[in-house]
Amino acid sequence: MTESTTPAPASAEEITAFAKSRRRSLLGALFLMATSAIGPGFITQTATFTAQLGAAFAFGILASVLIDLAVQLNIWRMVTVTGKRASVLANEALRGSGYVLAVLIVLGGLVFNIGNIAGAGLGLNTLFGLDPKIGGVISAAIAIAIFLVKRAGVVIDRVVIVAGLAMIVLTVIVAIISQPPLGDAFRQTVWPDEINFATITTIVGGTVGGYITYAGAHKLLDSGTAGAEHIREVNRAALNGILVTGVMRYVLFLAILGVVASGVVLDTTGNPGAQAFQAAAGETGLRIFGAVFWIAAITSVIGAAYTSVSFLPVFSAKIAGRAADYWTVGFIIVSLAVYLSIGTAPATLLVFVGGLNGLILPIGLTLFMYIGWFRPRVLGGYRYPKWLLIIGTIAAVVTWYMAVNAVGPIFALVTG
Repeated sequence: MTESTTPAPASAEEITAFAKSRRRSLLGALFLMATSAIGPGFITQTATFTAQLGAAFAFGILASVLIDLAVQLNIWRMVTVTGKRASVLANEALRGSGYVLAVLIVLGGLVFNIGNIAGAGLGLNTLFGLDPKIGGVISAAIAIAIFLVKRAGVVIDRVVIVAGLAMIVLTVIVAIISQPPLGDAFRQTVWPDEINFATITTIVGGTVGGYITYAGAHKLLDSGTAGAEHIREVNRAALNGILVTGVMRYVLFLAILGVVASGVVLDTTGNPGAQAFQAAAGETGLRIFGAVFWIAAITSVIGAAYTSVSFLPVFSAKIAGRAADYWTVGFIIVSLAVYLSIGTAPATLLVFVGGLNGLILPIGLTLFMYIGWFRPRVLGGYRYPKWLLIIGTIAAVVTWYMAVNAVGPIFALVTG
């Protein structure tokens, strides 16, 4: 088991500074995961599926939160207990599997980031009327600037915390204005009139699929939070992160449901989220949506780039420190270049990337359940809770079932 590289504090001042840094790092990991899970893809997916399914979509959100819980509690614990990144841990358990996982996460993260930059462009288009591709360039430049700052880790922590809180407050305002049918929404959260596997797989992929699963855990490692002694902190950060994302997902759903229930028909091929916010609160609502969408997108660009590159050291130990920041910048540039060259409508792309990463999710989750059940020595002698393995295994079976049933409809989004 690797030890934390954070130096032990000596003086009272150093102890205070260390405690503040640790709290900020935990909050940063929490909000990095949360803002990654509530990106532009999720917002577009929520608007699209609420327009199609109405209140029945509430069940999909509940399913995503429960699967999120099973996935994050298991993977965050395994990664932080061992102090090893997910790909390294996978390689030690099953030779070569870490490389496969890294390739899947990086490719899925690249597709996700193309969608995130598209979302950032849509956000600035809604806010200021900019061409979405120009907005994408501006947003990518801002994300790159953040990674080029010398203390990039500290900046990322602060940016995602402030941005995440702003996004929640703005969405709550619109949810209150739209006056959704709460009774119907609550009933269909647990007893839906319709269950659509492609929808659930897409929303799960957009909130916990691909790189999102590992975002917070790898951020904790980089901040020195590793080892079994930090389990309580890690669990608290994971649970609070899931609570934040769950509340935000449901509030966003309610905001859009109020509009749909009032009889407004959303054009799901355009920018359905913007239409919903505008219908709820007029021009002010439209601007609020632009701000929420851009915040969600820029923080997701940061999260996708950071986490995807965090898998690359399994191929070369030289991809660390400032070198990793430069690789992250390159990752963003490649994502931007692909976005500028493709003709797929941003809204369609944002729905597709969630579905694709929903197909990747069960592969990584199954690998970690294999470690927990059959390769416990890889965890350094840590006595792993069986109840966590049980709920993780159930989540793996459910996500495999959904992926098999959803693969056709998901790829139909971009093939015609």
